Amino acid sequence: MPFEPERVRTVTFDSYSTIVDVEAVESALADRVEDPRAVSRVWRSRSLAYTFVADDLDAYEPFYEVNRAALEYALSASGEDVPAEEREEILATYHDLDVFADVRDGMARLDDAGYDCYVVSNGNPAMLESMVEGADIGDVVVDTISAQEVETFKPAAELYRHAAARTGTPIDETAHVSAAWFDVKGASHAGAQAVWVDRAGAPWEPFGGDPDLTVADFGDLADALGA
Repeated sequence: MPFEPERVRTVTFDSYSTIVDVEAVESALADRVEDPRAVSRVWRSRSLAYTFVADDLDAYEPFYEVNRAALEYALSASGEDVPAEEREEILATYHDLDVFADVRDGMARLDDAGYDCYVVSNGNPAMLESMVEGADIGDVVVDTISAQEVETFKPAAELYRHAAARTGTPIDETAHVSAAWFDVKGASHAGAQAVWVDRAGAPWEPFGGDPDLTVADFGDLADALGA
C-alpha cells in the first residue's frame, strides 16, 4: 500500500542493523580470526536463521543465547579455535555497537514533532538497555519492546501486534522502520506501515511485496513524516 504519513502516530524502530551497526563486531574479531568479515557475516546469518527456526519449532531462547550459539558455529565453520573467554568478549560487543550517524538527529526530530518512538527488537531487555544508552537515544525513545515479552522472534506477526498494543496505537497507525528486509515484510504482514532504511543503496528483495516507504536514513524518514 502507499505510505500514508498523515495516519502515523507512533514510530517503531528495529535495533540491530537499523540503529546500531552489527558490522562493528569485526573489530572484536580482527585480532582473533584470519578473516573477520567472513566470520562476522556467517555469525549474523546463522543468528537470524536460528531465530526463524526457533519460531517454527516453538523453541524460543533469549537472543543473547541464540547469538552465542551462532558465534560458536561461525567460528567452528571457519576453522577458528577461539578460547571460551575470548568468545564471550566477542559476544559482548553486542552491548557496545556503533550507532549510525543519522540516528540521533532523525529520532530527535520525530520526537520534537510529537511522534512516539519505540524500539521493537529481537534483542533481550539487557541488550536493548545497553543499546539505548550507547546510542544516546534514551530521551527520545518512550520504551523498548523485546521479543522476550512474547517469546517470539521477528518476523512473526504476534510480535508487531504485541508492540502496537504496548504502545496503545492501532497497528495501521504505526510505522515500523527497519534495515532488515524480513522485518519490513513482517511488519507489513502484521498490518503496520513498513519503512525500509536502505543506507547502502542495496536492491530490494523481490519476494513478497514492496516496502510502503524506502528511505536512505533517519533524516529522510523525518522529512517523509513532516518532522
